[in-house]
Amino acid sequence: MDQDALNRIIPTREIPDDHKISADILNYVSRNSVIYYQFVPIGQVDGVLEVGMLDPNNLEARDALQFIASKLGLPYKIFQISQASFDNVLKSYEGLTTQVSKALSDLDVEIKTEAEETAVVKKVPLSAAETKIIEDAPVTKIVAVILQHATSGNASDIHIEPTGDKVKVRFRVDGALYTSLFLPASVHDAVVARIKILTNMKLDERRKPQDGRFSARIEDRKIDFRVSTLPTYFGEKVVIRILDPEKTLLTLHSLGLNESNLNLLRTAAKRPYGMILVTGPTGSGKTTTLYALLNEVDKEKNNAVSLEDPIEYNIAGINQSQVQPEIGYTFANGLRSILRQDPDIIMVGEIRDGETAKLAIQASLTGHLVFATLHTNNTAGVIPRLIDMGVEPYLIPATLIMAIAQRLVPTLCQDSKEAVPIDAAIKVMVDKEMENIPAQIRQTINVPGAIYRAKRSATCPGGTRGRVAVFEVMPMTRALEQVILTNPSDAEISRVARDSGLVTMREDALLKAFEGIVPFEEVSKL
Repeated sequence: MDQDALNRIIPTREIPDDHKISADILNYVSRNSVIYYQFVPIGQVDGVLEVGMLDPNNLEARDALQFIASKLGLPYKIFQISQASFDNVLKSYEGLTTQVSKALSDLDVEIKTEAEETAVVKKVPLSAAETKIIEDAPVTKIVAVILQHATSGNASDIHIEPTGDKVKVRFRVDGALYTSLFLPASVHDAVVARIKILTNMKLDERRKPQDGRFSARIEDRKIDFRVSTLPTYFGEKVVIRILDPEKTLLTLHSLGLNESNLNLLRTAAKRPYGMILVTGPTGSGKTTTLYALLNEVDKEKNNAVSLEDPIEYNIAGINQSQVQPEIGYTFANGLRSILRQDPDIIMVGEIRDGETAKLAIQASLTGHLVFATLHTNNTAGVIPRLIDMGVEPYLIPATLIMAIAQRLVPTLCQDSKEAVPIDAAIKVMVDKEMENIPAQIRQTINVPGAIYRAKRSATCPGGTRGRVAVFEVMPMTRALEQVILTNPSDAEISRVARDSGLVTMREDALLKAFEGIVPFEEVSKL
């Protein structure tokens, strides 16, 4: 689009007080540039960046805007705005660092004032009961701002880490940690104390790890926070898991399963008894898949009970119980108790030992449908893992309905992804990936003329947003039963499963790359 045509006529625009501009757009122009040049980004429409200027005739400002836009690779449109509108947008730049810096200044003033008053009045030292705990307004504000920005920034975890001379605050977004803030070391104890008060932890216990949780209402929705403290060399480290029910995928259809695997899972979830195991590393979405499976069952006609560590989300119609190993309430002991609760469906958060594995097998043999997680690299590793835990091989074919392995892969921003034609070099890579796909499945795949890669844009600065699961689904078959009873090795189980049409996680990622859901380069990382 011709830039001169965009700016030939400069309309006016008013920005109301409650107008919200996304952080992605604000990030294109720094706050210092906004103040110096007196222009602000106010939105994006049809790939065109809209910019509000106090004085559209300011040539220096227009040159700066042209330079910024050329770096972004975006056309722009100028609007003339009033001083009031400019100030309204400027408020949007009052982000995490600014708000926390103000709270720290307030805290310094508070401590200084208190010290001066003590020096002038020469008070006798206060008793412990009378001592003022410095977790009042400024520290409360710091913690509240951190929670708010982590939630609005789609973070899954907050890490508060003392490093000796400062405190580092990091947010985990789409699986990667990003440093968002540094706090002075002097406020570390007060921030930790504030979080402990929210979670009812022991304030004076700093030698042992503690766990807790609390809820808060942020942006008119209830968010749950799961907190863990850990003593380290420089003090207690705090990790806060953000549990937002509105952002949790709790249906099988929304998980990203292809049609074949989706039908297999739905059929398996309707079985009256047996066991479905979900496997993968920590943070691969296993619990979300278990919750999605629970949502497939008829909770009105069935008694569904879960045993978790910890309970991440509350699901209506499910009797959820949290294990507490410190008092002897383990997965094994809890599973024994659940079996006396007349259950139809049992969810076990994780099978960690042989005792729990044997109890889960026994429960599925006696007419219960069991959903559980296990730690292995792929579906083929599930069966040898169960045998290593002491489960008799002849019991596995009679109980195991299906094994599911999964990983999480970044998803492309659909409004800014870039198509790359499949040239000779890329075709070699695609052909190599396609070689190992079972013939009956390979015949159904249409290789596109182009693949997609991440492209930065005003609405998606990183090129990707969010993650989707890639799956490997292995149902129990007659051929697999024979292998389990005769030669249950990883290699032999993989061979038989492949002959039955199993698609690996890497191949599932390839199919999603062909559809433009994930970047093609992510396939090679699995």
